[in-house]
Amino acid sequence: MDCLEQKDTEATAPSVIDRYYTRWYRADIKGNPCEDQCILQHSNRLCVITLAETHPILQDGRSIKKINYQISDGCSRLNNKVSGKSKRGGQFVTDFAPLCRITCTDETEYTIYSCIRGRLLEVNESILKNPSLLLKKPFTDGYIAVILPKFEESKTITENLLSREEFESIVSKRSVAESQPS
Repeated sequence: MDCLEQKDTEATAPSVIDRYYTRWYRADIKGNPCEDQCILQHSNRLCVITLAETHPILQDGRSIKKINYQISDGCSRLNNKVSGKSKRGGQFVTDFAPLCRITCTDETEYTIYSCIRGRLLEVNESILKNPSLLLKKPFTDGYIAVILPKFEESKTITENLLSREEFESIVSKRSVAESQPS
């Protein structure tokens, strides 16, 4: 009987993401339909930028050709070097600052934005070597970047973001609109 109870507990135990992070979403970024992103906010203010489950990259069995953190001639997110307790040297990003560009094998290019204001602490260099991480584990090993909002702004950064329930409502409305004939 103990083995059965243990299996039930394991099946209902929340994941690390669900346990320690609050999910926030930004839908249709810059007016691009379905280009949704997820922001995982930890209680220590750190925000992990990921693709939402509904993002076109994660749909239709796409594969990734290239991920590029070189935003412009003078700006590469890979050159971001952070040091010390106050995270000196980290690039400051605004809500719609591009973090990277992802090119799929069908030559479709998607720009991934920061979604929040703050200091860029880290970009995920692992997905450069192994882009399939982004497809297989978008919320864990396949994250895009980590951003630390200013302390004063840490409570207000979620004002422009959607809760999980609000996001699911938008996604369900999309599904209804797509299923209706034009």
